[in-house]
Amino acid sequence: QVQLVESGGGLVQSGGSLRLSCVASGKIDSRAIMRYYRQFPDGQRELVARITGEGIVNYAESVQGRFTISRDNAKNTITLQMYDLKPADTAVYYCNYLAATSSYWGSGTRVTVSS
Repeated sequence: QVQLVESGGGLVQSGGSLRLSCVASGKIDSRAIMRYYRQFPDGQRELVARITGEGIVNYAESVQGRFTISRDNAKNTITLQMYDLKPADTAVYYCNYLAATSSYWGSGTRVTVSS
């Protein structure tokens, strides 16, 4: 079992920044892919960013150049640094742990960007 605890959401003005963190605990596989998804108010879900155990990263085109994902395997933590936030980034952000045979989700943290 893996537990994921997210933090860092909130309300920010357009152009502002936020940093989300996700701390994993339990039986952690350092090779697991860690991902951030977001669910928009209309229910649509988008893969925002992912980072492999080796540190290879990928981003959604909508956040490329504005968001940075990183991980600290020693602390079982991933961070999503978000810059130049836009109202379109308003969503609930979920951390996901994806290993070979298991997938776990955090409970989500809400990000609201006002115009």
